[in-house]
Amino acid sequence: MAERRAEFDEKRHVPGDIIAEFKRAGIYRASTPRRFGGDALPPADFLARIERISMIDGSAGWVASFGSALVYLAALPLETQAELYADGPDVVFAGGLFPVQPAAIVEGGYQVSGRWKFASGCMGADILGVGITAGEQQAGRPLTALLRPGQVEIVDNWDVIGLRGTGSHDLKVDGVVVPPEWTFVRGGQPTVDEPLYRYPTVPYASQVLAVVGLGVARAALDHVIRNGGRGGYTGAPKPADRATYRISVGRAEADLRSARAFFYEITHEVYETVLAGDPATANQASLLRLASAHLARTSFEVVRTAYQLSGIPAIADGSPMQRYLRDASVVPQHAFLQEGMYDGAGAVLMGVPPFPGYL
Repeated sequence: MAERRAEFDEKRHVPGDIIAEFKRAGIYRASTPRRFGGDALPPADFLARIERISMIDGSAGWVASFGSALVYLAALPLETQAELYADGPDVVFAGGLFPVQPAAIVEGGYQVSGRWKFASGCMGADILGVGITAGEQQAGRPLTALLRPGQVEIVDNWDVIGLRGTGSHDLKVDGVVVPPEWTFVRGGQPTVDEPLYRYPTVPYASQVLAVVGLGVARAALDHVIRNGGRGGYTGAPKPADRATYRISVGRAEADLRSARAFFYEITHEVYETVLAGDPATANQASLLRLASAHLARTSFEVVRTAYQLSGIPAIADGSPMQRYLRDASVVPQHAFLQEGMYDGAGAVLMGVPPFPGYL
């Protein structure tokens, strides 16, 4: 996969043969219920897989991360899920949920029309989701309506600086009627009673994205460690012989490992809670969100440090530092991972209401 990174950037999506490879590796059955032949992996196991993929390529890791998204679909009626997995548990789901669009209630379900943004991985999806409101849902949480690829137009407009290969294009739908049983509320009550589906779904969605930044940061820091013995153009001491270089590398290593440890520690803690049959607490869900936002931010800072340590070679188009810097810069821009998550976490820790939608 490493030798194809430039291809992902040029095509602006991860090609179908790589998606097929991810399926063979179990990425897209990782959150399929066991009752339908899936693996329903503990979150830490899945996150570690995405971390490793992201060390090779951030875009591939981002697309693979949506192998977790089937936890949302566990809120569908069991009969719908049985139909969804009729051909096997390896189902690729991608969604462009925002901006949420109004849908008319008609005979047979919801008449869906509109355009939605940021449908990462949509080029290789088996099923697509879009956000709608209708009827009673107008005043509550939006529904996600599921459609087959043939019912959706992918608007090729993913022209960005980082994570170029994620194919996060717009989705466009014109008057498709979606039956109610093919809709769900994201984070809604699951109809499947397995431990994974008792794990907080929205915090998990932030985790699978944050860990992409971790993988990219690990690759960037490893790069500057390996290159510490290279000679410079000017005849100056090798980087590894400079105290400033060694101090920066040491601090970056400590920062990244510390953020990673917090991230996986709270992941294991929360999963142990749901395994024991208890619901995750609001504080635990908040800590998952805090650990994710902190990991995304720390990972970007580590990559910036690595870029600066790389000196003049880092500005060359062929330098891997170019890709690391671009990709890592995108991760903390996601709405789930922005600076405001510290505010929400601080509110929960101090026992005051967080901003709407945080929990």
